[in-house]
Amino acid sequence: MLSPDLKAQVFKLPPSHRLALICLIVESLQESPVSQSERSAAIGRMRGLLKTDRPTPTDEEVAAMLEERRVEKYLQ
Repeated sequence: MLSPDLKAQVFKLPPSHRLALICLIVESLQESPVSQSERSAAIGRMRGLLKTDRPTPTDEEVAAMLEERRVEKYLQ
């Protein structure tokens, strides 16, 4: 959490300086390495979100779903 003083100082900056500060913060975050275990854990969580008890749809079922969606979108 930001201290109120720091927050007040940021809001006093002109927009161009605030934008430069944002760029620096983003760069600092991009430079910090993500550990392999964190990445693996995130991938595992994403896979868990995609799991269902139903079988994978066939190509024909997918085509029918797409056609149904197009009808809903463009004809109604």
